[in-house]
Amino acid sequence: MIEENGRVVRTAGESAWVQTARRSSCGSCSARSGCGTGALAGLFGARLHEVEVLNPIGAQPGEDVIVGISESLLVRGSVMLYLVPLLALVAGALLAEALASQLDMTGSELPAILGGIAGLAVGFLWLRWRNRRWSSDPAQRAVIVRRAAQPVTVNFPSGKSNAN
Repeated sequence: MIEENGRVVRTAGESAWVQTARRSSCGSCSARSGCGTGALAGLFGARLHEVEVLNPIGAQPGEDVIVGISESLLVRGSVMLYLVPLLALVAGALLAEALASQLDMTGSELPAILGGIAGLAVGFLWLRWRNRRWSSDPAQRAVIVRRAAQPVTVNFPSGKSNAN
């Protein structure tokens, strides 16, 4: 299970909204000084992000917690997020190209470009629909694993810390 520190902002029923700081893994990388990704991470810094998670332990607003997500769920979500739009884009372009050749519209890249854009849009719409279906399934959501042993330190973009 992949875990992250956070602070409960609000609760409703079996759900809680937890504030976490987005950060890259560049801080622990030995090549961070010569890496473009490290430079971008330093430029944009840690940003606060609020996520809805399951709250089986009954955490209350203001509590510091550990949020977890299964590795398989993360991998499956990443593959879906990257692969579905890419495959839809390619399929749309190929389908439009084949249709253009059937309609004797060869010699122009426009049908393939428009087909690719349409395929990409369909891929994103399918992902949105699928995400809405998954969000109602507790097995597909992040969960509060436990209360944090130590207060969570989240560095706000202004540089101020909210540690207690």
